[in-house]
Amino acid sequence: MKHVLEVVKLDGILAIHKEVGMTSHDVVFKLRKILKTKKVGHTGTLDPEVSGVLPICIGKATRVSDYVMESGKKYKAEVTIGFSTTTEDQTGELVEQKIVNEHTWSTEDIRSTLNKLVGEIEQIPPMYSAVKVNGKKLYEYARQNIEVERPVRKVFINSIELTSEISYVDQICKFEIEVECGKGTYIRTLATQVGELLGLPAHMSHLIRLKSGGFSLDQAVKLDDLREIVEQDKLQNVLLPLEYGLNGLEKITINDEDIVKRIQNGQKIEKHLIDEHKHDGIFVVWYEEKAIAIMDTYEKNSALYKPKKVFL
Repeated sequence: MKHVLEVVKLDGILAIHKEVGMTSHDVVFKLRKILKTKKVGHTGTLDPEVSGVLPICIGKATRVSDYVMESGKKYKAEVTIGFSTTTEDQTGELVEQKIVNEHTWSTEDIRSTLNKLVGEIEQIPPMYSAVKVNGKKLYEYARQNIEVERPVRKVFINSIELTSEISYVDQICKFEIEVECGKGTYIRTLATQVGELLGLPAHMSHLIRLKSGGFSLDQAVKLDDLREIVEQDKLQNVLLPLEYGLNGLEKITINDEDIVKRIQNGQKIEKHLIDEHKHDGIFVVWYEEKAIAIMDTYEKNSALYKPKKVFL
């Protein structure tokens, strides 16, 4: 019983290597059993057919899950040019098909096309997605064969690199890309956008997430391995503190214990007492190597900061 109680009290972030065939909710369900605690939350979903890094927040760290989700992501994807699908990936039904002749594009042609999608771009979420329209998820409409107007969203693509040879087989074209992007980007939609720029139907035929929330795939642990780690009482070797999930936010260190106590009590603080530059925007206050709170400018008085989230 002692071991169980110790595990329940653990707070931190785990990088899980989600395998193909599992939903993100499956991972959370299994982790609750492995860790014997209910306070487990994922940081954004990965589709069942997609593998890769899935940061999981445990205990108090669930309070920073939104900020982990804000961090950039990196993916490795295979793009297939020649036919499109209902889901924009390899699981959907055929929508449109066109023959791709061999050597249609050079490596430079593809690289030039990919470069056109770097920066801020617009995307229309796939019908088979969890984006809500009028309180209902798009995939629920799709399953009923109901087409609805989907909101155009702006996303940011940091980089797209061609990482393989261009392959022409059976009148289709395939190549692999690595994409670094911001929150809300649909890689399968990006694959169809590559096809649009090339003038042919396309879809994403494979995807793995290489990075998320500051974690890389080589840091991630598979669930079977995690069971062994827990049984050996070595969970602390892979569980990172909640501060790790705040790495994407600006950090300001303070040394005044009285100010720390005021923040912990939820009080608003004069900007000049924390930050001589008095900047606007969210940041993290640190004290003695620990995150104390996430702060933001007080909307009713721009001379004050208010605690957005306090970590006691």
